[in-house]
Amino acid sequence: MKIALTVNGKAHRLDVSPDTTLLMVLRDELRLIGAKRACDGGECGACTVLVEGQAISSCTILAVAARDRQIVTVEGLAKDGNLHPLQKAFIDHGALQCGYCAGGMLTAAKALLDRNPTPSRDQVKRALAGNLCRCAGYQEIIDAVLDAADTLRGDLR
Repeated sequence: MKIALTVNGKAHRLDVSPDTTLLMVLRDELRLIGAKRACDGGECGACTVLVEGQAISSCTILAVAARDRQIVTVEGLAKDGNLHPLQKAFIDHGALQCGYCAGGMLTAAKALLDRNPTPSRDQVKRALAGNLCRCAGYQEIIDAVLDAADTLRGDLR
């Protein structure tokens, strides 16, 4: 099947089989490897991307279901060589260790901050609940999201 996807602001026309997941297209066809293949069942969050601004496990959605939609991967967060405040905050807070969960954590956090620029600690925890990390402590990740929220709002602490 021929489909059109807009990924990180760039239009793509692809020929995919009906059973190809969005994750397969991103990694294998477009070479965007920030979304990781792990559980293949939407349980771990490593493959989370934004589809029309909503955090989605890309292993659970068929590429044909994402056609004609706006998709943002972790690679699309940085603009003009500048890290997104979330990316910078994750680095500053030591919220990344092996990096396997990073793409999913960052995109899920972006979805939260786009809809709620002033989340509470509990709201951050709930927004990231579907994203598993086995290396870094969740405390650092939550602190990084809250710090990025402050930065995005222009709050100085």
